[in-house]
Amino acid sequence: MKALNQLKTFQRILAEFPGDVQLSKFLPVFFRQNKQMGSTDRRVASRLIYNYFRIGNALPNLPPEDRLMVAEFLCNTQTNSFLQHFKPEWAACITFTLNEKLELVKTAHPEFNLHDVYPLYAKLSAGIDTPEFLRSFFIQPDLFIRVRKGFEQQVKSILAKAEVAFKDEGNNCLSLPNGTKLETLFPNQHWFEVQDYSSQQTANYFKPQRWENWWDACAASGGKSLLLHEQQADIKLVVSDIRESILANLDERFRQAGLMKYQKKILDLTQNPDFIMHNYAFDGIILDAPCTGSGTWGRTPELITQFGEHRIEFFQRLQQSIVRNVVKYLKPGKPIIYITCSAFKAENEDAVDFMVKELGLQLEEMKVLKGYGHKADTMFVARLFLEETTETRVQSTDPE
Repeated sequence: MKALNQLKTFQRILAEFPGDVQLSKFLPVFFRQNKQMGSTDRRVASRLIYNYFRIGNALPNLPPEDRLMVAEFLCNTQTNSFLQHFKPEWAACITFTLNEKLELVKTAHPEFNLHDVYPLYAKLSAGIDTPEFLRSFFIQPDLFIRVRKGFEQQVKSILAKAEVAFKDEGNNCLSLPNGTKLETLFPNQHWFEVQDYSSQQTANYFKPQRWENWWDACAASGGKSLLLHEQQADIKLVVSDIRESILANLDERFRQAGLMKYQKKILDLTQNPDFIMHNYAFDGIILDAPCTGSGTWGRTPELITQFGEHRIEFFQRLQQSIVRNVVKYLKPGKPIIYITCSAFKAENEDAVDFMVKELGLQLEEMKVLKGYGHKADTMFVARLFLEETTETRVQSTDPE
């Protein structure tokens, strides 16, 4: 009876889900409207709907209920009553390896194709192991925190006391089970920052020097700036974003981290920013560019089926527009760090080609950060610079 009610709840959620919002925004509203659901009911409902979207566009002709059984089998490693009720023969094999499970699904549904999970796999960046990347969607990513220096033992002690399994990934990065209630364990969360493993790895490409001028051009809530500040507290920092509301969140994060001296600007970098930035020249620029977010869809699997291929070209044009307007404030011989949370070549290697061929930058190094091997996001980072002989300012296009 319980499994049948869980299935009915799943069917209701799927029917009411509008398809143009993220599940993380939709589900809290749904649960508030259905207050009779207990915490266990909400947890199971969330698991079922997220797992359902984890198989992407695979088996499109099966009824949703049958697709859900496939998803529950592939995405779980421990026995649950739901699968035992509806597919006991698969529940008995729940501890099999993922490859063994895929073979069982293929036997039951010969039309199953792993490539259908993520139909845009041909657009992936070079070096990404496509089968491994596709299989990673059946595994829920971990929660990662970056512990501030001096608080390592306190954080580990509280986690151990609460019997929360964690892994030390090095460089003050800890991985935790997704869903860990950090706000309950740590009423004062200034001991750490929640930040994905791959995002933390981008700091290896910053290399700031004391007293330099740096610009975090698309700062959002300031995660990359905090990484920069931790490496070198004596830099002069400018942060900007097009969204005033998100910059407001940045102030509190900076205060808790002890980052007190910085300038903040609201800028639309698709437009010529000379009217505000004409007096600036930077020793380093971080451009965490707006992108498809395709490397993070393991956390938001509903976006796999929502996303249209035409959006790749939209973001590619957006990134080119922004980088053209940003790079002219870079001092010769100094680096720009280009970052995306995309897995698509058009936003990664092709963006680097654009910067080299069209803007005269030199590539120092670039890398796809293969988070799928760490239960983390997949990202891209490149470090480029202007040659010493290049003029400080690249001729800009007059604003419309």
